[in-house]
Amino acid sequence: MEGTVVSVTPDGVFVDIGRKMDGMLPPDPRLTPGVKVVVSIRGRDEDGTILLSTLKVEIPKDWSGLEAAFANKSTISGTVTEAVKGGLRVDVGMRAFMPASRSGVRDVSDLAKLVGQTIECRITKLDKEAEDLVVDRRVILEELEKQAKQAAFEGLQEGAVVRGTIRSLTDFGAFVDLGGIDGLLHISDMMYARGAKPADVVKAGDVLDVKILKISREKRKISLGLKQLQPDPWEAAASKYEAGQRIQGKVARVADFGAFIELEPGLEGLIHVSEMSWTRRNVRAQDVVKEGELVDAVILGVNVADKRIALGLKQALGDPWEEAVSKHPLGATAEAPITSLAQFGAFVDMGGGIEGMIHIGDITNEKRLNHPNEMLKMGQVVKAVVTEIDKSKRRMRLSMKALEPTSVDEFLAENKVGDVVTGRVVGVSGGRIKVELGEGVTAYAPQPEAKKETASTSGGAKVDLSSMSAMLASKWKTGGGDSKSSEPEGIRTGQVRSFKISAIDVEKKRIDVELQ
Repeated sequence: MEGTVVSVTPDGVFVDIGRKMDGMLPPDPRLTPGVKVVVSIRGRDEDGTILLSTLKVEIPKDWSGLEAAFANKSTISGTVTEAVKGGLRVDVGMRAFMPASRSGVRDVSDLAKLVGQTIECRITKLDKEAEDLVVDRRVILEELEKQAKQAAFEGLQEGAVVRGTIRSLTDFGAFVDLGGIDGLLHISDMMYARGAKPADVVKAGDVLDVKILKISREKRKISLGLKQLQPDPWEAAASKYEAGQRIQGKVARVADFGAFIELEPGLEGLIHVSEMSWTRRNVRAQDVVKEGELVDAVILGVNVADKRIALGLKQALGDPWEEAVSKHPLGATAEAPITSLAQFGAFVDMGGGIEGMIHIGDITNEKRLNHPNEMLKMGQVVKAVVTEIDKSKRRMRLSMKALEPTSVDEFLAENKVGDVVTGRVVGVSGGRIKVELGEGVTAYAPQPEAKKETASTSGGAKVDLSSMSAMLASKWKTGGGDSKSSEPEGIRTGQVRSFKISAIDVEKKRIDVELQ
């Protein structure tokens, strides 16, 4: 009979054949609504839907026609007349038997529903003399189903969005029924977020739209995507995140080189181990953060093209060096425990993970040390003066010996301005006399003005020639007559003289004296 196509779905083509119910053809991409098509009724399915075929099927009129159909394995038409033990009786021009297993009916109780229907079948046994004729409907249904699947498969295109039903779940994804054809929805294509399991996203029986990502015609494999129908969070990352921004995220996973932080589903940033601590070296990410915990971080850089966001953990915690410099400025005295000893010195804990170093030469003035452990031990609390701070190199040096009293300190403790002391002249230059008041104690005195002696006869005074001769002899013996000497008359290096303390600067440990 002739019918008109009324609609096309993934399940099949519905055709108006002039009855109360439309018939259905297998999926055929060549058919579109409004097209006229010649069909034949091949039976009904379990739901009572009229099943159609575009194949021309005839009922053989006699044994010769049956023999030809049997030899050629042709499809013939027959009418189910009754249900009998083990199957059905079918009129195909002659009385034939169709076993229940070859009826195409899944439940034996539904065999009776085929009685009175016209079906398509194929002769599987023909014995003319015994009038034994056996037919098979199931093989026809299987061939039609295969053709329908092939037609549906050919109609699929990469990039198309189709509707399917979740048929089953696996550890790696889900199989989706696209109308007799299965496609694989891999877990990596279900959602942008990592770590989810297929069961967290879909369940068997769910009907959903999916995108065809790839079709392998040779292997008959179809790859599907669900997340591809949702906005990619990286597309908006450049406008939402910028360097210097403080964020909070969950630790998604921890690796040897750092930790991945989930900023939002499908969007992760990396905290490299080098950005986890200001003070600790060779940091293990596993010792700093744990999977699943929330952490605060600062965005260091955003690279949308490579889908990378660099994060810093230490930047969110604050730089302990700022506090250390404020707490222990240059010249300040600190008390700190010794954390480690090395051949070249000792390290002390300055707080906040900051370590200061006391060089072996800055431990004591008393003696020369071969190793710091000759005077120090682990955990010992020591006092030292901060002598160097280098923030760029993150280095702080201290000195213990700077707190030890020196010979200058002892001298200043015992003497005051106005006291007369004894000292030895050790040098004269630039109008100043350098005086050694004790071992390691040096003072400076102004150079006195030389007295002028003149022999004048203008006033009629007499010159004492004997005194002049004694003076010249004395200068010759001491070298005072050398016009190149920088020493003033009467002051010589090595002389021990009396001096009066005129000024003391305790902070600079400076002593000024005057010649007595």
